[in-house]
Amino acid sequence: MTVLIASPPAAATSPSAGRRSRRRLLFFSATACIGITVLVVLSSVVGTRMLSPLDLWQALTAFDPADDAHLLLLNRRLPRAALAVLVGGGLGAAGVVMQSLTRNPIAEPGLLGVSAGAAVAVAVAIAAVGIVAPIAYFGAALAGATIAGLLVMLLGGVRRGSDPVRLVLAGAALSVVLGAVAQIVIVNGDDQIFDRYRAWAVGSLAGRDLDVLPPAALLIGLGILLSLSLSRALDAAALGSETSRAIGARPAVVWAVAGAAVVLLSGAATAAAGPIAFVGLTAPHIARLMVGSRHSRTLPVAMALGASLVLIADVLGRVVAPPGEVGVGIMVALLGGPFFVALVRRRRLALL
Repeated sequence: MTVLIASPPAAATSPSAGRRSRRRLLFFSATACIGITVLVVLSSVVGTRMLSPLDLWQALTAFDPADDAHLLLLNRRLPRAALAVLVGGGLGAAGVVMQSLTRNPIAEPGLLGVSAGAAVAVAVAIAAVGIVAPIAYFGAALAGATIAGLLVMLLGGVRRGSDPVRLVLAGAALSVVLGAVAQIVIVNGDDQIFDRYRAWAVGSLAGRDLDVLPPAALLIGLGILLSLSLSRALDAAALGSETSRAIGARPAVVWAVAGAAVVLLSGAATAAAGPIAFVGLTAPHIARLMVGSRHSRTLPVAMALGASLVLIADVLGRVVAPPGEVGVGIMVALLGGPFFVALVRRRRLALL
């Protein structure tokens, strides 16, 4: 689905400047592909049981079902690395869309109440139904995230073009209310309910079965396609609602499609791995510093950065406290928080 608008006026650039910009984008793209490949290999071989890249190569080219290392790699490690790429990429893209629409440099995917809605749904599912399977968590969290996101969009007045301030207030208010509901449900449950909820709420890729990967890939892939189709519309939206309307944009349509993309991206990512902060907040800013503010370039780079950040956090979480494991949500906060503060202190946080 493509939202067509008149092209926003662009600043005149020389042919040499355009070539330099394209070369820089190609350089970052190639670097990102190589970096993510290296991180996927690292994620596959690092863990409680250390393996080698040769084990991974043999598992891919000459799989032996009697080899424990091959089974571990294909059934656990590689799917986990793939899920990390999907979750990080989805959150990075969602962050770009949210910051552009709201024109708020500290906006992030949870602004639509997605994380809070997912948390309530998981809490209720654990307490009332007693679910334990990761795929069941995924279904409950996705349903809660979708309902919360739609409710925030309605409260924010999406049909009228959605005032960014009204949307932020609606998202913040609903997140507080839903967060309180989730706490009530968990606090009034037994220790087993609390332990199950805590394992999901800290944000983790551990124990995610292969069943979670296909639905996450489908929904995040659809959200990415919607986001990329909005590139020109987001360039116009960043100019403000009045200016974007004057050059042919339809703010209500842009908000509706962008809201759907954010719900798909952050809802599926949260459902798959639990709430993970700072990825959708930090990756877009780094991407803009690297390739500028044009969304056709910012979105892919932010996705690559988000995927890299989640992969790095997941690998570090397995080695900092052996033989235990630190959740990826905690490691991302430890890595992304100080970096984001550094960006703020250097005043390099200009949105567009």
